[in-house]
Amino acid sequence: QVQLVESGGGLVQAGGSLRLSCAASGSVFSAYVMAWYRQAPGKQREVVAVISRGGTSTYADSVKGRFTISRDNVKSTVYLQMNSLKPEDTGVYYCLATLGHEYWGQGTQVTVSS
Repeated sequence: QVQLVESGGGLVQAGGSLRLSCAASGSVFSAYVMAWYRQAPGKQREVVAVISRGGTSTYADSVKGRFTISRDNVKSTVYLQMNSLKPEDTGVYYCLATLGHEYWGQGTQVTVSS
């Protein structure tokens, strides 16, 4: 079982940057595929970025070129660097760890003002 704790959310103006962190505990972090999802008010949760055990990353089209996902297996942490933020990036950002089973963090709020 994996416990996930996100941090780094907040309020930022359009064009600004934020770095989200997701600290994992309770299992072998390096074995898990990690991902960031987000949920905007009134919308379904959507995938933002995924990073494989080997470090290969994929992104939603809406964030390509602006967001970067990375992982530090020594620190058992996955990051999401978000640059050139837009108001439509506003939402609750969730961290996911998956290895068959799925484990979710509690989420961190990101608000981008215009």
